[in-house]
Amino acid sequence: MIKSMTGFGRGEHNQDNITFSVDVRTVNHRYSDISIRIPRIINTLEEKVREYINSKVSRGKIDIYVNYSSFSQDAKVTVDSNLAAAYVESLNSLKNQFGLRDDVNLSILTRFQDILKLETAELDLDYIWSLLKIALGKAIDSLVEMRTREGQRLHTDLLSKLDYIAGKVNYIKEKSSTLVDEYKSKLYDRIKELTKDIQLDENRLMTEVAIFADKSSIDEELVRLESHLQEFKKALSMNGSIGKKLDFILQEMNREVNTIGSKVSDIVITNYVIDMKAEVEKIREQVQNIE
Repeated sequence: MIKSMTGFGRGEHNQDNITFSVDVRTVNHRYSDISIRIPRIINTLEEKVREYINSKVSRGKIDIYVNYSSFSQDAKVTVDSNLAAAYVESLNSLKNQFGLRDDVNLSILTRFQDILKLETAELDLDYIWSLLKIALGKAIDSLVEMRTREGQRLHTDLLSKLDYIAGKVNYIKEKSSTLVDEYKSKLYDRIKELTKDIQLDENRLMTEVAIFADKSSIDEELVRLESHLQEFKKALSMNGSIGKKLDFILQEMNREVNTIGSKVSDIVITNYVIDMKAEVEKIREQVQNIE
């Protein structure tokens, strides 16, 4: 079943005073483009996150936001008393030198982040990754579910559009069955009218008229267009990333429709061609969002 490239997923996991929340957003893109925002303290896990995403989502612009918090009982705050004394001495020196009235107080000292230091136990990155992977998996599952639902809607809409084009092809086939003969007759009459004072070889004239008339035949284009319609439907039932395949088939469909339009002069068929081109363009817009 086809999948849309647009979606959103969120996953959370809490264990051993460690909490992860992951948001994943995707939009359509020609290739796979992954952007990851992850806290600096665990940024060494970024490549693992990227590999995991690549194994689950094959195409799209993918933005991942990882939030991490840890309330470790092993954490403690240490005070660099010597550094604090140096700051106090320097600040009092400035105060006396410039005649400042403000006192050196605790709120001022805490602005110097190197005085107070948070010490935590060394992270077990393998264990941290095992927890992050759970939250990431939940986010991806939610994302894929949303993309699949949207893909089902696209599937239904595309089948409707393909059936519409197929109906126009059938109308054109019925109408075109007499086109060559009509074109041949009109061309013959026109040549005779233009050369009424000129003696022509009748056999040669009929041969040339037949050759030109045959070039107006659209039978091959109709057969190929029907084949492309069937291939498109078949591709819609495939699993995996099929967006590029659909886009290629659509280019071939568009080429056949344009060729039909350039060959015929019948106003009814021309209107059918215009309708088909409009529908092909709608399909093209939809295909741009298929993974």
